[in-house]
Amino acid sequence: MDWLLEFTRHHFLIFILVLARVSGLLLAGPPLGGAEIPKQARALLAVVLAALIAPAQSGVALEAPASWAGHLLMIGGELLIGNTLGFGVTILFSGAQLAGQIVGQMSGMTLADVYHPGIDAEIPIFSQLFYLVALAVYLVVGGHRLLMSGLLGIFAAIPPGGAGLDVSPADMLVSLIGESFSLAIRVAAPATAALLLASLVLASISRTLPQLNVMALGFGLNALTTFGVLSLSLGSMAWVFQDEIEPAWQAIVAGLVNG
Repeated sequence: MDWLLEFTRHHFLIFILVLARVSGLLLAGPPLGGAEIPKQARALLAVVLAALIAPAQSGVALEAPASWAGHLLMIGGELLIGNTLGFGVTILFSGAQLAGQIVGQMSGMTLADVYHPGIDAEIPIFSQLFYLVALAVYLVVGGHRLLMSGLLGIFAAIPPGGAGLDVSPADMLVSLIGESFSLAIRVAAPATAALLLASLVLASISRTLPQLNVMALGFGLNALTTFGVLSLSLGSMAWVFQDEIEPAWQAIVAGLVNG
């Protein structure tokens, strides 16, 4: 009976560690990391994924800690790995939201904010638009499959219980933040350039016809320019985001494996 108890304890510990890593990923990574997704749905999905992945990890040689503190430390390391995976993807999506904020500031439409339940705050409507476009592109090109593939790759490189709380992929996060800013600038560039040109045209008109109400004319012109340029450049934004997904995910996985 001792061997049966040890066998059951080993498999249960493997399942708990896998569940911790998967839960960390689902808590932080889009599209399931936002508060708009019910907690019950995320918890059920985490249990299902852990139940599917755990049997493949049952052959891992795992030495059970002698104390509860050791167990908690081991579970904390798994949560940290999962959170790092999800947070890396979130950083990439934040580039799309930053681009929307830049466009909103330049167009003067920052009053048209909408509530974002994922961050429990109001954001410019263009940030929400770009985020939803990025999310649609992410799902269409198979970002969720890439996520699962990377997760299994991380399990192969770092088996359950093989990580501690000293995981520090700082270089990877810094690189992702840089890519996120680059993405934001590239996405916002067409609308920003068009709005800058519109401002120069308005300045010329105000010098020629000072009796015109440039403030009232400028707001309408900026709105018209913004929507016109976005209608033409939204497809390029999707293309730019698509090109960033796979390199960013490879950088995340490499940062964790080599970190």
